Amino acid sequence: MISAEQIREHMEVRAADGTHFDHLDGPTRIKLTKLDSEDGKHHLIPIDWVDHVDAHVHLSKNARDVRSQWATIN
Repeated sequence: MISAEQIREHMEVRAADGTHFDHLDGPTRIKLTKLDSEDGKHHLIPIDWVDHVDAHVHLSKNARDVRSQWATIN
């Protein structure tokens, strides 16, 4: 299981298909920056979607699934 301590602020988040998102922070959810968002808003994804962490945060979902299931905040 992935721990929030393994994820550092501004680590690149990569979907299973290689698409990248820019990470901000969060203990049980990852807050993605507005920069990678077409709607200019922050999005939250659950840490459960993380497959593994090395120099990047790797997700178990592809970008299409991430975008259709993330929570949106201003």
